[in-house]
Amino acid sequence: MQHLTLFTLAITLIATICLAKSPYQSVLQHSRIRGRQHGPNVCAMQKIQGTDKKYFTNCKQWYHRKICGKPTVISYECCPGYEKLSGEKGCPAALPLVNIYNTLGVVGAATTKMYSERAQLREEIEGPGSFTFFAPSNQAWAALPTEILDALVSNVNIELLNALHYHMVNHRLTSEDLKHGSAFPSMYQDFNVHIHHYPNGIVTVNCARLVKTDQHATNGIVHVVDRVITAVTNNVHTFIDTDDDLETLRTAVAAAGLTQMLESDGHYTVFAPTNEAFEKIPPEMLKRILGDPVALRDLLNYHILKNMQCAESITSGTPLETLQGTVLEVGCDGSDMTLNGKAIIQKKDQLGTNGVVHYINELLIPDSAKTLLELAQGSVITTATKLFVDAGLGSHLSGSEALTILTPQNEAFKEGVTMTGELKKLLKNHILKEQLSSGVLYHRQELETLGGIKLRVLVYRNSLCIENSCIAAHDKTGRFGSMFTVDKVLTPPMGTIMDVLKSDDRFSLLVGAIQTAGLTELMNQAGPHTVFAPTNDAFSALPKADLNKLMGNPQELASVLKYHMAKEILVSGGVGSHTRLKPLQGDKLELNMRNQTVYINKVPVVEADLMATNGVVHAVGAIIKASTLCMTVIFLTIVYSRLFHL
Repeated sequence: MQHLTLFTLAITLIATICLAKSPYQSVLQHSRIRGRQHGPNVCAMQKIQGTDKKYFTNCKQWYHRKICGKPTVISYECCPGYEKLSGEKGCPAALPLVNIYNTLGVVGAATTKMYSERAQLREEIEGPGSFTFFAPSNQAWAALPTEILDALVSNVNIELLNALHYHMVNHRLTSEDLKHGSAFPSMYQDFNVHIHHYPNGIVTVNCARLVKTDQHATNGIVHVVDRVITAVTNNVHTFIDTDDDLETLRTAVAAAGLTQMLESDGHYTVFAPTNEAFEKIPPEMLKRILGDPVALRDLLNYHILKNMQCAESITSGTPLETLQGTVLEVGCDGSDMTLNGKAIIQKKDQLGTNGVVHYINELLIPDSAKTLLELAQGSVITTATKLFVDAGLGSHLSGSEALTILTPQNEAFKEGVTMTGELKKLLKNHILKEQLSSGVLYHRQELETLGGIKLRVLVYRNSLCIENSCIAAHDKTGRFGSMFTVDKVLTPPMGTIMDVLKSDDRFSLLVGAIQTAGLTELMNQAGPHTVFAPTNDAFSALPKADLNKLMGNPQELASVLKYHMAKEILVSGGVGSHTRLKPLQGDKLELNMRNQTVYINKVPVVEADLMATNGVVHAVGAIIKASTLCMTVIFLTIVYSRLFHL
């Protein structure tokens, strides 16, 4: 029975929320459900501790108990349009329906009521008609700068009346009518008031948040707002064009050809960098961007959102798309609006007819406006960045060549690495001769480097590698080049597998075994091959008699060696928790990665990723045991057990 009751409650909750007609109504319904236990028509509200700010609570806020990163406390209050009755639970009584003038006095807008009488507006809002009044709360009037308030009330018959009329629309508008992006002519010279209705349930008028909605009156409706609003007559470009603090931005907008767009109809959000913000950028970098129309347009479009975002609409971090095509994390920290986690906004909510402007004191530079060298300047690749410069490659990375740079993470380098001729050559092979995206790479594709060699692309289920280096982070695409952050310093292929084995003294016994078994030609063929190469120590660990017997039987020796070879390339970065590889002879090889070491049939790799032009070599310190009895075709049982005893 209890389960049935919970199920019914859940269905009721879902149905009630789904039937809500707007984001605001959805959040209001959620608040009603949360407040239901306290009686009829009770809504749960969240108040930011230490402030007067209250919000109807949605699911996310309810469980996180935070708004703008600050803790909240829950209060239970009468839902809009209801009041308490002495001795009864909850808020059972609907508020008496009176005219707008008297409604102002009971909904937290007594100061607006007082100024309405002083401006001789009382008769109008007591009389016939159907008005919507966006009434500033008492706190909104108290927050108004003294000089502005004095200017309004010094001539009550003109300025104050005009200001109040701008808060009124000459017909009834409920919260359902306040659609996102809509505008309604006010009763002050028909100047529009601008409505934005956000997915989190917040509704704004001229960027002022509606804190109490749908307070019905006999002659209209009252919505209480959290600030005194002013008439909007200019577009967002006018703010930029007339403010000396935005002089550099004004010049940049003109050079990028964005003036017409910022004067057109729309709903833009412009994060406007001040002169101070531009001055923080290195002069050479700024000069380059200002002189490059493509980079400049990307830079400016990165400061413009595709929709209008008032400060009061933000209750937590939200990724929002810019005109440049990437996203900004727009959030808040207490009363501060933030961009990408930083409180760099100096002035908020400068409203225009086609959007809103927020002034910022730091320039936001997108990757698409940066050179390769600028892309490479980051916390996890500082070592590589310095080495590229020290190797004399800075001109390639700061110029206009179409290139792709492979930048190993800091931990890929040994402590105290110093520049040598070999390292310079190696770093040159970390730069590809074309600008690429990882999304266009395919298995066994060949990429040419500035050093003149070809690198292979290797695609695995959970990794994408270029030779032994696997991509460890998302691409960064700059003005002329791209950057792939990789997990290892690249090992370019140098000769065939046989060449790799011959060049390393650890494999002298293996080289002799390959020659004895007649596999030399195979190890020089195009491949691809993966060879798990037993070192001299691995062979020396065998009983001498068994080793001699094995070396004296070329056919049996070939079978053993082929169990250490596969006809594909598998680098260490492609090994997952359960990776299987089919050897040239015998049953499957089982590979896994533990503590950054690759194991094959439980035998550890002592050195991985020795890259060859026709494959890859992994050094192993023991002869690899077959995983099943199918390998009886390789050895007699007695020889098999003695050979692989560790």
